[in-house]
Amino acid sequence: MTYVDLTADFCGRKTEPEIIQRFVPLKSDKTEYTGVVYNISTSSMMGSYIDFPGHIKETDDGVNAANLDLADFTNMSATVIHFDRANEPGGITAEDLEKACGGIPDTHAVIINALGSVRSFDIPTRSVYLTLDAVEWLKKTPCKLLVSDIYESTALEGVFLKLFEAGISTVCEPANLHKLPSGRVKLTVHFAKIPITQLPCTLVAEF
Repeated sequence: MTYVDLTADFCGRKTEPEIIQRFVPLKSDKTEYTGVVYNISTSSMMGSYIDFPGHIKETDDGVNAANLDLADFTNMSATVIHFDRANEPGGITAEDLEKACGGIPDTHAVIINALGSVRSFDIPTRSVYLTLDAVEWLKKTPCKLLVSDIYESTALEGVFLKLFEAGISTVCEPANLHKLPSGRVKLTVHFAKIPITQLPCTLVAEF
């Protein structure tokens, strides 16, 4: 088996977490040592992060990271769709997706690698994006989790709104998608069980 870490790290982003380290002395009549504890202040949009439908107030279905079963995000079957559009501004359409995929996915997770090996923050913001008919195409599949390096356009057409209305959660700013083969992989996405609807996550693909 090959495993690929799809998680972007916190470093080099516009905002980085504030981390304060504390030392806690622990002593008994049998031992003595110092624990290291961290106070962390961060945005929910750090590194790779997952959005549940409740990330938009109007599509909040009551689901958050604390009331989900992490087992549902472990060893998921995912369809991988590749493009190389970093230098081709514009929309990726339903026709583009179906052609690149070779049909309609039948998995509960879909991974779209639109930019090849280029990171999304290394091109003009939202210069490559999903069209609304691409979202409608995704809604025809069993997909309940979309991992993608592109989403909304600068016109703010409502890509996230439409995805969340359909109960499709999203992962933003993944890394290393270009290292995945086309077709099916197993995907694990984990996050802390905190009662919020957007938070950093980790992703690992297996094939």
